[in-house]
Amino acid sequence: MFENKQPLTSLSELGEFGLINHLNDKITLINKSTIKGIGDDAAVLEYSANRQILVSSDLLVEGIHFDLSYTPLKHLGYKAAIVNFSDIYAMNGKPEHITVNIAMSNRFSLEAVDELYEGILLACKNYEVDLVGGDTSSSKSGLFISITVIGQAGADKITYRNGAKSNDLICVSGDLGGAYMGLQLLEREKQVFLANPEMQPEIDNYDYILERQLKPEAREDIIKLLEKENIKPTSMIDISDGLASELIHICTSSNVGCTIYDDKIPMDHTTIAFANEINMDPVTATLNGGEDYELLFTIDIKDYNKIKEIKEISVIGHITDKSEGCNIICGDNKELVLLKAQGWNAF
Repeated sequence: MFENKQPLTSLSELGEFGLINHLNDKITLINKSTIKGIGDDAAVLEYSANRQILVSSDLLVEGIHFDLSYTPLKHLGYKAAIVNFSDIYAMNGKPEHITVNIAMSNRFSLEAVDELYEGILLACKNYEVDLVGGDTSSSKSGLFISITVIGQAGADKITYRNGAKSNDLICVSGDLGGAYMGLQLLEREKQVFLANPEMQPEIDNYDYILERQLKPEAREDIIKLLEKENIKPTSMIDISDGLASELIHICTSSNVGCTIYDDKIPMDHTTIAFANEINMDPVTATLNGGEDYELLFTIDIKDYNKIKEIKEISVIGHITDKSEGCNIICGDNKELVLLKAQGWNAF
């Protein structure tokens, strides 16, 4: 995993509190709402009376959510933070604080922990979030990362999943399917390496989908764009488990149906090229792949003119009555197909 240019530091040399002090020395607090970070029994945060607090958490387990044979620890730390930030942006809020809990087996050195936290702290720096606490533990079966994110938003700004209504437009940010294609590429090259370690990886021209998988970004910019245009989405969710699953979540919560169009779903040319290379329908990657961490949201049709020129936002369909169900219109013959949730399932 690492070049042994110098001896690695065993975590047992530091002990739990030594490790906490070591990590705390690397943290710089940014937000005025942080009264007290690491160093006491609890962090102390202060919000004004007209703001509401948002809290979310995410657990990443080695062998389930990530594979260290092709995931650099710095990238893993960055992604672990980003997926939590994305949940707060999906509520139309701003993340400001995280706590990080990790459990590690004895194969991890201090330098490995430093690399993981380097990624976490880079994400915090880029998105102006404070790391204010957490816990560390030993593990008998690899690496576990649990992050809790705390954010805030004005009470009148928070957007839930249950606000979509008939005739609302369905929008997505960015492009979809790239992260799943990046995963397929990494898995393919891993199998090739296991079969023949002398083989060189064939990843030329696929940097985009690799980055989408290994180093995603949260869409803070979209939240700012919507605020600038004075648009409050009627519903919103981030795309972690695939477009189909997330859209069905919105429709179920809002008690509505939907119709989307496969030719309206935004995809990068690299995503399409690799999908074709492995004989996969690229639309399947967008519907079921997940881990894009783009925003899926609905807006009132009267706001269409405000977003139609924004390149990072695509309108892919509209909300219908619940009785019409959740559907996708496919191909040149405009075939109506029932939308099914076939994305990531933790169990």
